[in-house]
Amino acid sequence: MRGSDLARAALAAAREASGSQEAKKKKFVRRGAGAVDRRRRRWSGAGADERDPQPLGRVASRIALERGWSSRLTTGRLFDRWSQIVGEDVAEHAQPVELKEGELTVRADSTAWATQLRLLQKQLLVKIAAGVGHGVVKRLKVLGPTAPSWRFGTRHVRGRGPRDTYG
Repeated sequence: MRGSDLARAALAAAREASGSQEAKKKKFVRRGAGAVDRRRRRWSGAGADERDPQPLGRVASRIALERGWSSRLTTGRLFDRWSQIVGEDVAEHAQPVELKEGELTVRADSTAWATQLRLLQKQLLVKIAAGVGHGVVKRLKVLGPTAPSWRFGTRHVRGRGPRDTYG
């Protein structure tokens, strides 16, 4: 092969490797000042496509899954809808405090209500599962009301303290 034949063969090989020039010319349409890619100008058609408008709830759910916010959103949904899930009577006397690793901590406003909630624990877990989903709450921890602290300051004496003089 001579120099010009060698150059033609190299050019033909390069065209085959990168695709034909005619295919590249057809891909672009000349309009105004620049070239427009035809592949990007196609319409989505009658079927569903990722370019179609999406409902806001679907987009928000996808973002929450991508960023790992699902557990926090579930916790917020449970705390927000607490009175609807467990009922007005229970919600009036007990509030959710924390949901951590499948254990829901609930604080009752009296020891009688704390005992009642412990007895109704299975029914409450069924209602919670129906309200926010199965497997979100696996255990229920019921706390009674907090007692006042008789410790004041950094120094204190062990024992009953001022309560032992009441009678």
